[in-house]
Amino acid sequence: MRGHRPQFFVASCRALLQESKPQSLVRKYGTVSSVSGGPTPQSTVFDRALEANAPRNNWTKEEIKEIYNTPLMKLAFAAGSVHRKFHNPSSIQMCTLMNIKTGGCSEDCSYCAQSSKYQTGLKASKMVTVDSVLSAARIAKDNGSTRFCMGAAWRDMRGRKTNLKNIKEMVNGVREMGMEVCVTLGMIDLEQAKELKEAGLTAYNHNVDTSREHYPSVITTRTYDERLATIKNVRDAGLNVCTGGILGLGEKPSDHVGLIHTVATLPAHPESFPVNTLVPIKGTPLGDRIGDKENSPFDATLRTIATARMVMPRTIVRLAAGRTTLSEEQQVLCFMAGANAVFTGEKMLTTPCNGWDEDSVMFEKWGLRPMESFEVEALRELVSSSAPLEIQEERPAAAPVA
Repeated sequence: MRGHRPQFFVASCRALLQESKPQSLVRKYGTVSSVSGGPTPQSTVFDRALEANAPRNNWTKEEIKEIYNTPLMKLAFAAGSVHRKFHNPSSIQMCTLMNIKTGGCSEDCSYCAQSSKYQTGLKASKMVTVDSVLSAARIAKDNGSTRFCMGAAWRDMRGRKTNLKNIKEMVNGVREMGMEVCVTLGMIDLEQAKELKEAGLTAYNHNVDTSREHYPSVITTRTYDERLATIKNVRDAGLNVCTGGILGLGEKPSDHVGLIHTVATLPAHPESFPVNTLVPIKGTPLGDRIGDKENSPFDATLRTIATARMVMPRTIVRLAAGRTTLSEEQQVLCFMAGANAVFTGEKMLTTPCNGWDEDSVMFEKWGLRPMESFEVEALRELVSSSAPLEIQEERPAAAPVA
């Protein structure tokens, strides 16, 4: 039955919360604390973010900038502490992304191989069949993925009634496998979003890419506000919002702050925040400009992930495109600082992707495990109020779902 979750969640999530509950950092000897007395220093933005028991969406850019510019070791450690307060730190969501319609897009995103405006050697194709999608989803599920994502290269869904009908069949079929389902189909209106919700869609991805200030240098055929309008339609339809950005677009650190500020001040924080690093593709403006040079250093990725975790504590933070450039140790450091999802499988649209076998070895080595389908939803139901997790754990268990 659509929406049905395995029965062990309500009971086992309490154990996960207990596992992830942070321990006190103050050592005590008898009745005397090892921390000396004295005047209490004034609480900083960083301190308040570290001690928060619920998300807030009234952040200012200056506040986010203060967190972002915290010394990186301190920032990453604090983000890990916040992560443990709101999530099971050993649980990583495994997502697989399939390109269901390749190339021929009329947009001019300067990083994208699928734009019809650039000569990248990519051949445009029609949308794939429903059966081929369901077959790919079964393979992904058999390999441990619990969220299946589908992307189509076009500007919007206007006049695409047949395509929408087929996509709804895909969504319904994947959902019936017990997997979470996400799509990214460009701009959609409210009615289209409602149709997808009715078909069983879990989340809709529509990245804002970068800060409002830097955005015009990346794309000119779609405005920043048009992206925000689609996100509003998705949210108003009752779908989970997945929106994030790309590092390495020629931006400045202030644009990372601006990106996080945009999504952290939405009426509700996104369910997931993908952090992509540009994969330069020959033939695109950004690919030709950057070439084989390192376009975004690892510390920028780690700092962005850690800041996002501090500012949006309940959001899933996903290591997305560009993960193949990170060493195993760099990936684990990102997980420790708050990332808790990855794309895995054969390919990410048109760019390379870390494979299931590779991720399985890494998870086994570092004590990680694939997140169950709808696990985050179950956890959120237990921590839906502003009370600390330890208080939530004292509440009576919910009655089993029939």
